[in-house]
Amino acid sequence: MPRPAPTLLDATLIALADPTRRALLRRVAKRETRVTELARPFAISLNAVSKHIRMLERAQLVRRRRSGREHLLSFNPAPLEDATEWLLAQRALWTARLSALEGLLQAEDRDARAGPKKGRSR
Repeated sequence: MPRPAPTLLDATLIALADPTRRALLRRVAKRETRVTELARPFAISLNAVSKHIRMLERAQLVRRRRSGREHLLSFNPAPLEDATEWLLAQRALWTARLSALEGLLQAEDRDARAGPKKGRSR
């Protein structure tokens, strides 16, 4: 069966799945940051940080602009807003389903406590 094409939501969730990328994103969300400055506190190579940044760029969570030789990154909240909307829709769906299940189970418990109904033999 063919898999559906990845979406921006997929890229966003994949990007957020990694703790290093989430830490990078938190730093970029505070202010526009040079790539080298962003990489400084991490105990990984600049090359590894660049790979994480590319994942954040694919998800459109960060934007890159060049100023001379410097690469500056800024935060783009739109993909997080889209992911939040999706998560809230899923929460509403599952809350409704679980509420319906709870109602059915409570009705079943009431019926069980009431005993056998007339006309039924056990």
